[in-house]
Amino acid sequence: MPTSPDQFIFSDQFAQLGHKFSVPQTPTPLPDPYLVAVSPTALQLCGLAQETVSDDLFLQVFSGNQVAPDSTPRATVYSGHQFGVWAGQLGDGRAILLGELDGQEIQLKGAGATPYSRMGDGRAVLRSSIREFLCSEAMAGLGIPTTRALCITGSDFRIMREQPESTAVVTRLAPSFIRFGSFEHWYYREDHQALQTLADHVIARYYPELAETAQPYLALLTEVCQRTARLMAQWQMVGFMHGVMNTDNMSILGLTLDYGPFGFMEAFDPQHICNHSDTQGRYAYAMQPQIGHWNCLALGQALLPLTGAVEDTMAALATYQEAYAAQLSWHDKLGLRQVHEEDKQLISDMFAMMNINGLDFSYFFRQLSYLSQEASSRDERLRDLCVQRELFDHWLQRYRLRLKQEASQDGPRQNAMQAVNPKYILRNYLAQQAIEKAQNKDFSEVDKLRQILAHPFDEQPEHDHYAALPPDWGKHLSVSCSS
Repeated sequence: MPTSPDQFIFSDQFAQLGHKFSVPQTPTPLPDPYLVAVSPTALQLCGLAQETVSDDLFLQVFSGNQVAPDSTPRATVYSGHQFGVWAGQLGDGRAILLGELDGQEIQLKGAGATPYSRMGDGRAVLRSSIREFLCSEAMAGLGIPTTRALCITGSDFRIMREQPESTAVVTRLAPSFIRFGSFEHWYYREDHQALQTLADHVIARYYPELAETAQPYLALLTEVCQRTARLMAQWQMVGFMHGVMNTDNMSILGLTLDYGPFGFMEAFDPQHICNHSDTQGRYAYAMQPQIGHWNCLALGQALLPLTGAVEDTMAALATYQEAYAAQLSWHDKLGLRQVHEEDKQLISDMFAMMNINGLDFSYFFRQLSYLSQEASSRDERLRDLCVQRELFDHWLQRYRLRLKQEASQDGPRQNAMQAVNPKYILRNYLAQQAIEKAQNKDFSEVDKLRQILAHPFDEQPEHDHYAALPPDWGKHLSVSCSS
């Protein structure tokens, strides 16, 4: 394991695909950078020791000011459908791939313009960089497949968004940043050779077991569909909303990719839109499973020159629904060990009751995990939040009868529920508080949130106030694609 950044040994597997797929791109230096945050677990993922952080070269490499030995910075090309409309060529407009460390691709987001910036400045602001850093680490804590964030480097250099803002670079990592749109790019250009080269690379690097199947490309599509379906189910179960599920933001490895205007559900509303740029509600919470499938259809179309028959492709895509249903488990969140036919109505009525009463998604399930099978004063924590208390009382009575029906035991059930219902999520107001402190050069709240969110299911009683419902000022914070 390296003990200092000058021992970084980058490899560059993606560059070996050729100039069609990426172009050399030296990062634009960040004036007078300083370290904002570091993830110790992400350091371990890419084989770096904690001591590397204190070396100035760490700061210089991950702010884009110095190219490490053996690093060959590149910007990759891809295309995609954005809000359901074919957008043509896109690419890394503000992301630069440095290469790989210990099998993790290392990417600087916000390190300057590239040939794919489309008139953009290629920079990222501190605000959005903190949100991405915290959310990718929070998702890892929740056990949801995701890209990771190694560190944030900041600068007093300012750029214009809705208003002047300070800049930052977030260093993120993943086994691969290849997207659905990477395949769409070559399909719509009718370059089937490049399409096959990319597919062969993905299979050889990330799905080697598929190379031995009778139809490797069809097997690849099937595997990606199933991974995507499972990811959508995991998002739904924690109330996570991505905000911009374009095909260029969908990972070929089934990872949560490209954190922009994301949000975690608070007052439950299945039609909630976390991205105020999404005026049509295409990426509302309730739409995410359907959009995940639509994106897989787009990938299936792009792979048709390799998979052959449309019927086989549709059969592969049909596995999405089965994989989604198998991963989605409201029974687990409710502590139900058995599946009864009447449970569908119980769960449906639960969501209707939550919607009518505006119950906070995460808070509701976590508080439910503390309740016993007999009524107690603890019930009031949820009851007092309800506009229609009788509706809540009636549903809770049915739920308790259902628990007794399977002879549920309070202790084991409560433990099981608390293991799947997080106490701590990255609420927008918590992120905003950390951002405001960071804008005044106080980065302590960013690190504290990172530590809390790394263990979202633990009680952490000393941090109870981080699990509280949002204050009035924090209930309606909005984010957009520029966030």
